[in-house]
Formats: sequence, structure tokens, C-alpha cells
Amino acid sequence: MNRLEQLKAIENGEEWDVIVIGGGATGLGAALESATRGYKTLLLEQSDFAKSTSSKATKLLHGGVRYLAQGDVALVREASVERGLLLKNAQHLAKNLSFIIPAYSWWEGIYYTIGLKLYDWMAGRLSLGSSRHISRRTTLEKLPGLKQDHLTAGILYHDGQFDDARLAVNLSQTIREKGGVALNYMKVTALEKNSAGQLAHVTVSDAETGKTYRLRTKGIINATGVFVDDILEMDDPSIKRKIVASQGVHLVLDSEFLPGDNALMIPKTSDGRVLFAVPWHNKVVVGTTDNPVNEISLDPVAMEKEINFILGTAGQYLAKVPTRSDVRSVWAGLRPLAKPEKSEKTKEISRNHKIMVSASGLVTILGGKWTTYRRMGEDVVDRLEKVKGWNITESVTRHLPVHGASVKLAESDPLYFYGSDAAAIRSMPGGGEVLSQQLAIIKAQVLWAVREEMARTVEDVLARRTRALFLDAEEAVRIAPAVAQIMAAELGRDAQWETEQVSAFRKLAGTYELRPKNVLTSI
Repeated sequence: MNRLEQLKAIENGEEWDVIVIGGGATGLGAALESATRGYKTLLLEQSDFAKSTSSKATKLLHGGVRYLAQGDVALVREASVERGLLLKNAQHLAKNLSFIIPAYSWWEGIYYTIGLKLYDWMAGRLSLGSSRHISRRTTLEKLPGLKQDHLTAGILYHDGQFDDARLAVNLSQTIREKGGVALNYMKVTALEKNSAGQLAHVTVSDAETGKTYRLRTKGIINATGVFVDDILEMDDPSIKRKIVASQGVHLVLDSEFLPGDNALMIPKTSDGRVLFAVPWHNKVVVGTTDNPVNEISLDPVAMEKEINFILGTAGQYLAKVPTRSDVRSVWAGLRPLAKPEKSEKTKEISRNHKIMVSASGLVTILGGKWTTYRRMGEDVVDRLEKVKGWNITESVTRHLPVHGASVKLAESDPLYFYGSDAAAIRSMPGGGEVLSQQLAIIKAQVLWAVREEMARTVEDVLARRTRALFLDAEEAVRIAPAVAQIMAAELGRDAQWETEQVSAFRKLAGTYELRPKNVLTSI
């Protein structure tokens, strides 16, 4: 998927049926839904696909055990169905994962077993497997890194796991394959109305060239996540804020802290949330937090209190207590939550998505989560059709495989997450050079990222085309110069570009490395 080829599609001045603003989970889902219904569709992302929230999830496709505890039955049911569909539609990126809740009294064992049986029932035929009560001995066999003190039993249940940024990249490719156009590094700077007061033009700036485009469109979907208020204000400067942001932080540890293939779920932490320790790409991801924040940023930074909370909570359950020096990477993401009518704690705000329509015809989608991205896309395009008075069309995405899903490789294959693209990557001339033995990254992955996945920066490659920055920030920094050199040759850039790219990446990576000077203190 060559970016220059995609750019040609917006240079002829033709009118678009649908322009989707935002290249995260929500926008990608909406654009794919629109394109597959036959609409001339353009997606515009101000940075890289999934640069913000959508690359910083807990990597879980889940119905939401804690939403069940909050009584949000409809959301649990919807998410359970969508989870099952995505496990089929993106089989190269998603899988069934066993989770275990440790019980420390007979009552906890009964309570969680009953709750998870209800969780199974709500998933229906798309359930990933029956939950069951397991003995203390079996719990320790399945979670050898768990502390043994006072443990009485465990409850095993099933949920899904996936790779968020890789799914985003594959969705952008699927949009193109279905006739749509998806462009990164295109920032919307203005919206214009026609004489009837309806939005009809979008002005966008190419971050690479500085060139400005004025695009005609019949419909606009605002799917910009934590940035939806920015687009809403372009349409109506007097509008009240519609989004509240909640920050979630994750730490990455070596697999020795939780050996094996099973995940740990801590059902109730000191702040009333759940905490997960999940095996992922031969590491363990531990998180998350839920702290309201006022500043919206593409690159939020973990706060000291969040890091201490995760380390402290994990240390209560893991036999080998993790310390700051054990953390390979730390990242923070912002959840876009629809602002409630009354004041609520962010952890209590529903994760359901919400659609609103402006007088100008702008359709905005708020909230939601990765698991339900497809349903969100379906719902928002349905609403757009009604708003515009178009013929109602049916969704075809329910059983639509995403790019790469036709082949599922064993996870022992270092290129397994490329699915059907793995063979082409492996056969690239000169691509076998190893850049990182530790993270199993080869030169061909960089070449492929530039040629077929619209990677434009070293960060694009090391954060979202491979997951180096999220798995081991120090190792990612080490190989950054080699990545920059390969990319410069591919993109026709000079030595100064290489230097600037490495410098920018090192600065960003510094916020992923757990050093006191890179961590914001608690307010």
C-alpha cells in the first residue's frame, strides 16, 4: 500500500461520498464499513494509524468481566459477540486465551465461578470455552509465577487476545482492497458548509509536504477518539465538551515473572479496578490504570503514582516481585469516554459508544473500545445513511476477513502476525539480515513496512509495524539507526533525515523507559 499512490486519489478534485476523520480503531472500522457498502470513501489520519489510544490497549478482546459486575449486560453481550467474530476475521492476530482468577477463600471461589458462568452464557455459541473452578494445585501449575500464600483455588475462564496496532495496519490495507483510500499524516484543519448550512468541504494538510487539499464530500464521520472535540469545534465553536479522557498505563516485564501461556486476572484492586498480567510476544503486559486527565496528547506519559500502583499490585500476587529495574517498557494511552450528564468516576463511565449528529450533518461517534470496533463502524454508517436520507444498505463486514487473515501460522514463527504476508516478507531479496535477535526483527520487515504498510518514520516501524518500542524500549533505541538507514534508502531521504529520525525516536523512547526523569509526578 504505497502512500504516494493513495495521494493521487485526492488530487483529481472528485467528490467523496464519505470522509472519515480519524485512523484509530473507530475510524478504521467506519471507513471499512463505508467502503464495503459501495461508498466512495476516504479516511484521513493526522498522524499514523493507531498512533494514539488504539495502539496502547491491554491487547484483549473481551466481553468485559467488570462490565458484568457493573450490570452493563447489553455491552457484555455485544462485546462477546464481536469478540467471537474478530477471532474468525483476524485469525492471524487474535486468539483464545485462558485467564485465571486466584481465589483466597472458599467464598471467592464460589462468587467468581457463578459470575463467569453467566459470562459464558451471555457469549452464547460464540463463547471461547467454559469457565471452571480449578484446584489450588492446578492453579499453580497453570500460573507458576503466582504467590502460593493463602491461595485456595482458581477460576479459569476464556477471553480473546490480539495485537492492536497490527490490526489497525491490516484494516487500512483492507479498506484499500475494498476500494477505499486511507491516508496517514493528513491533518484536517477546517470544515466548510454550503449555502444550506450542511458540511460540504474538508481542508486537510499533508504533514510530510505541507501541501493543502480542499476536498468535496457528501458526508463526514468524526471518529477521532480523544480528539473529537477539536473537530466538533471546527463545525461549531460554541459547542460544549463531549469527551472526558481517562489515562491507562501498562508495564512490560520479562516472561520469567509469569511463565507459561495463561494470563492472570486480579479481580479487585485497591482502586476498585481489575488488573491483568498477560503473556504477549514473549513478554508479560501488566495493567491497567484509570486516571482522569485534562490534557489531551498523542504521546501521554505515565505518572509516578500509576507506575507504583501497578508494581505494588502485581507484587502482591507474583512470586517474583517486580521492581522498576525489571520494567522493559511503560506506555500510557488515553481512553475517549463520552462525557456523562452527571459527574462520575472515569472507571464508572460506560464503555458503550455514543453517536451524535450536528445541525450541519456531521456525524460523530464517541467512546467504545477495540473489541466492538466493527459494530461501531456499522452503527455510525447506519446513522449517516439516515441523516443524509440515502438508501439504507446492509452491512457485509460481519464475516469479512481482514488483510492477512487467510493464513494462520504457529506463534513459534517470528512472522506469524503477518499471516498471508509472511511468505512474501520472508522471500524479499536481502531481507534476512537480523536487526534484533532478541525481538526477532529482520530487515525485510522494515522494507515491507515502507513498501506495503505506509510506514513513514522510524517510530511507525518500531512502535506499530513491529512492536519493539512496546516490548523493550532500550532494544528499540539500539536498532533505531539501522532502521533509519534502511528507510532512508527506500524513501530517498538523506543523512540529515536519518539523524533527525533517530533523535526524535530516542526522545519518544525515553518516555517508555522507566527512569525518574521521564515520569510525571502525581498531582
